[in-house]
Amino acid sequence: MSRRRVNRIMKAGGMASSYSRARYRPHPAKPNDGPAPNLSARGFDGCKPRTHLAADPAYVRTGNSWAYICLPGDLANREIAGHSVGVRHDPDLVPAAFAMLRFPSGDIEVLHTDRGGEFTGERIERMLDVFGITRFLSNPGSPYDDAVVESTNRLVKKEPICDNVYTSVERLRSDANRYVWWYNHQRLHSTLGYMNPVEFTQQGNTL
Repeated sequence: MSRRRVNRIMKAGGMASSYSRARYRPHPAKPNDGPAPNLSARGFDGCKPRTHLAADPAYVRTGNSWAYICLPGDLANREIAGHSVGVRHDPDLVPAAFAMLRFPSGDIEVLHTDRGGEFTGERIERMLDVFGITRFLSNPGSPYDDAVVESTNRLVKKEPICDNVYTSVERLRSDANRYVWWYNHQRLHSTLGYMNPVEFTQQGNTL
């Protein structure tokens, strides 16, 4: 039996060999080399609710491939403001996450991101222009400039994702919906004085 036929049979049956491992391969998109400055300068506090969001998609293994999850966070209370899950690391993730916002997109004044290629393109530019959102970009090669989102992505992977073996994007999307609600309404955050983001905001607090 040829190797190609073996591969087809294994793929059809959702099987993987015992010595193969799914490996993350960076999306070949060019980095965002736009001139937008990093005005936040790692100053993630002092923002009004809903006005300053930060985003950076993370990758999650699903079966023998990868899926991507985008979780724009509110810098005023560390709440996950919106979320989306997709099978491609492209600009479609960001508008899909904005479509899940619980408040009008017009409330947003600033979107802080890294320089990933998923934040480039006409669709992203048009969305920012329509809602009057200013873009801030991290400095090249400096993950500390996006520390809040990196921390959130780490929690999302550590808490619900690593404890599950996802065989489909649909299950990951369902779990993401439940996790975002739990993260915002029940999870206690040390940064918020061990309150959840919703409780923190209801008491009139901001970071």
